[in-house]
Amino acid sequence: MHRRSLLAAAAALALPTAAALAQGGWPNRPVRLIVPAPAGSSLDIIARLLGDKLKDRWGQSVVVENKPGAGGLLGMDAAAKAPPDGHVLALGFNGPIAFAPFMYSKLPVRNVREFVGWARERGGRMSYASLGKGSSSHLTMELFMAEAGIQGTHIPFNGSPPSAMSVAQGETDATMMVAPALLPHVRSGRVRLLAVTSRQRLDSLRDVPTLAESGYPDIEALAWNGFFTTAATPQALVERINADVNAVLQDAGVRAALEQQGLTPVGGSAAAFRELVANDTRRWGAIIRKIGLKLES
Repeated sequence: MHRRSLLAAAAALALPTAAALAQGGWPNRPVRLIVPAPAGSSLDIIARLLGDKLKDRWGQSVVVENKPGAGGLLGMDAAAKAPPDGHVLALGFNGPIAFAPFMYSKLPVRNVREFVGWARERGGRMSYASLGKGSSSHLTMELFMAEAGIQGTHIPFNGSPPSAMSVAQGETDATMMVAPALLPHVRSGRVRLLAVTSRQRLDSLRDVPTLAESGYPDIEALAWNGFFTTAATPQALVERINADVNAVLQDAGVRAALEQQGLTPVGGSAAAFRELVANDTRRWGAIIRKIGLKLES
């Protein structure tokens, strides 16, 4: 079965320097970490893994709060409207950040080439699952189908577990998504991974070729994740959170756990993450306009 590449677990958020900490004593109560996706999703796995480490550094509980819906917009909106004191964070992803502004007003194949041939023979009767209308899962498959010259019916689901299950049970023919929800079905032999959408092969999935290797060099799609908080949060506090998240991402146990799920920990500065978000917004905005995708708000 087909599925998207993996995730660049970027640490892009942060909080205060020593001066700001001295003034506010952050954090002085539990930190809410909003996850705009269902329990059991790849985003949920990352949040709980990092939250468990961050609570030790911060001396306060990190309470993971799942708030799925509207392609991730509900959870991100809740974080955006929170007080700018660093006690409410959100683990965001490209869907509600880079895609949404432009949209709201068993398979008998062993590789990508065989999949494309099979889909063409079916004359549009291929179906594919996604994590919802307008999700990176949806858009990446649309981009791939346009490049490959094939057609299919979009079947949206609310999150990665039900989307992956639909492919494993034969309700849909294919999907593109991050690895965690798919791997149990891959290991059971019910789903086959055909390619990843990153430029290079993933260390955690070395045997899976890239779409570029499979004949589609113009397709690259990474499902990134990163921390967000209210825009008015002091920069010093942002830098503190950024430093702590980066430190946690260097933990050998955290890295091993993420890589076992087919996820790639990256980290970096808040500025670098802002640039990644801006670039992805421009890139996918052009694609969304090109295919004319509009969703009801």
